[in-house]
Amino acid sequence: MLEVSDAAAVVVEAIPETSLDERLVADTWAIGAPPGEAERVRDSIPLWFHTFALSPGVYTPGIARDHGYRLPVLGAGRFAGRSVLDVGAFDGFYSFVAEARGARRVVAVDNEQYVDWVAARFGVTLEAGSGFRAIAELTGSKVEYRRMDALDVDQLDERFDVALCFGVLHRVTHPVAMLQALADRLNPDGEVVLETYGSRLPADLPALEVHEPGDVYARDDFVYWGFTSESLRRLGSVVGLEDVEVVDQVEIAGHPRILAVLRAAR
Repeated sequence: MLEVSDAAAVVVEAIPETSLDERLVADTWAIGAPPGEAERVRDSIPLWFHTFALSPGVYTPGIARDHGYRLPVLGAGRFAGRSVLDVGAFDGFYSFVAEARGARRVVAVDNEQYVDWVAARFGVTLEAGSGFRAIAELTGSKVEYRRMDALDVDQLDERFDVALCFGVLHRVTHPVAMLQALADRLNPDGEVVLETYGSRLPADLPALEVHEPGDVYARDDFVYWGFTSESLRRLGSVVGLEDVEVVDQVEIAGHPRILAVLRAAR
């Protein structure tokens, strides 16, 4: 049963309104459910991370912001006929988009630590995986969901053509181990599509910024790193992903972000 915890009755931070930009991103995969069913699903979850276009005019009130810059790497050409691993899936927007755009198989994994993050930041008790399950049931999705830490994907007895890694690399204590785990799950011509916290250091500087707990986001102790383009290139080289294409570097609400595709050299 989903509920707001009595112990967290005083909300630490107000849940922000869904932005128009996020609705525009959601519209790129419009689910088209009957309005009544869409409203039921929307209201069944006390906090949504991703914004979904459930029905015309009915959206989940996702708190994630400015995901539009990820759209250039989410075309059907990336997914059609391919197998996809989505690490740190949360509500699963990108898993479902990959499926809708022709992926033959999608596996979504998350260690569900976001439950503690949501409770600490917003005072909401969230059942792990509830948003993902609600969308999967609404759409009849065949995406497979696993409760699993991203560093443990070597336990999966299969390889993938694409590994999506959005908003995860800066939150792991061992980024080389994280990239190695993903590289080891790729088919020979596979690729890691990566988005992570960036840096204002010179792009060609092979350095990582190290953040203290709470330094980047209030009440968020798990943003450790800021990456330059060159640091990503060198980290990729360490794990055998020597072809690093930086797709975009943007600043979102005062925070630098970097979007890249990492492949083995051909």
